[in-house]
Amino acid sequence: MAPRSIRKQRCAIAISVAFVLTCSVSAAQAEGDIALGEYLASECVTCHQITGRTSGGIPAIIGWPEDLFVSVMQAYRNKERDNKVMQAITSTLSDADIHALAAYYGSLKEQPPQ
Repeated sequence: MAPRSIRKQRCAIAISVAFVLTCSVSAAQAEGDIALGEYLASECVTCHQITGRTSGGIPAIIGWPEDLFVSVMQAYRNKERDNKVMQAITSTLSDADIHALAAYYGSLKEQPPQ
């Protein structure tokens, strides 16, 4: 059995490693993968206009602040917001997927009418 000081050092190292790994995952999610978001958005554009204009009561989602987008999507996924379609769609998304969509839609700007 290891002396108490060695066990404390090992425990401190394990906690430090866990903290670093957690921060790395959180930073990656916070940044969001725009390419993944663009890929995942193919389902979103079925209803939401990629031009940024509202259509038939369906809101535009481009240009939203990423933190707002994430909180709204998580609220649908957690059934805290009422919309059966959005609840079903978001139920299949991971946190990383939601952050990727937030990064993608946050990077888009409204297109001028043609």
